[in-house]
Amino acid sequence: MEFPAELRQLLQYPQNTAIFSHRNPDGDAIGSSLAMQHYLEQHGHTVHVFFPSEFPYEFDFLAKSEDILIWDIHTEECKQVLDKKNLFIFLDFNAISRIDKLGEYIQNLPGKRILIDHHLYPDPIADFEFSEPEASSTCELVYRFITGMGDQQKINPTVGKCLYTGIVTDTGSFRHATNSQVFRIVADLIDRGLDDTAVQDRIFNSQKVKNLRLLGHCLANRMEYLPEYRTAFIWLSRRDYEEFEIQRGDTEGIVNYLLSIRDVKLAAFIHNQPTIVKLSLRSKGDLDVQEICRTHFSGGGHKNAAGAHSHASLKATIQKFKDLLPQYKAALLK
Repeated sequence: MEFPAELRQLLQYPQNTAIFSHRNPDGDAIGSSLAMQHYLEQHGHTVHVFFPSEFPYEFDFLAKSEDILIWDIHTEECKQVLDKKNLFIFLDFNAISRIDKLGEYIQNLPGKRILIDHHLYPDPIADFEFSEPEASSTCELVYRFITGMGDQQKINPTVGKCLYTGIVTDTGSFRHATNSQVFRIVADLIDRGLDDTAVQDRIFNSQKVKNLRLLGHCLANRMEYLPEYRTAFIWLSRRDYEEFEIQRGDTEGIVNYLLSIRDVKLAAFIHNQPTIVKLSLRSKGDLDVQEICRTHFSGGGHKNAAGAHSHASLKATIQKFKDLLPQYKAALLK
């Protein structure tokens, strides 16, 4: 990472700062946003974190998560606070459309903009851009940003807990997207007081009974396995959402169970939302699901983890997904 003198000078003096991350925030979005907030507040900045929509309850143990402003819930308060901001930091997204109405509102507000992200093909939306698609997570990049600014001593246990949350969730508990630097970062966080076992316990052992019943339903009744394409997928209908009272975050991680099947190389979770059908794709090895999402479903993401949407019906979207598999057969059987 290169740190221009203008950026160093900007962050050296207290600013009125807004931090943003994407709709349906995951552990990396939440962890990177709160880590950056705790870091900047040590420099005297006034900081607020903004998300377009709510975040899963399992992340509410992170300090200041209760103060996050949600556009869908606190629209007028968001506007009032944003009108006073002069520094905007974009974390874990690469296009202003990923923050929906928030993006529209801040589009013409004055102030410098910083982007830190690891998704492919970032739009030119910031004055200072730190984009590395090969990074494991945005939290990895935030750690490197802080240390690159010469502020490693400001990575206290509170910052470390936030950073570790994003790293452990975006790597699937270190099962993918890792690199040697990630493990050095985590070792440093532990040396600085991180209780990594406690964080994993809070994230992964906080399920509600209904979530396990939903998982059982998905695996028993909504899973299809296509061995000729080394592919498996799970689908959920609107009726399933009503029956299991599914709320935001309840389906997080279900798609990953399909990758535990020995011969599965491509996994998909296809579910019916009020106005669209959403797809989450995961893969093993060199299969590029980001390309599949971008080419066929107006989506994107990472090589082994990507998302997309469809305006067709659930049935039609499932059929389209199946019909695509023959053209990827060589890569799937490789």
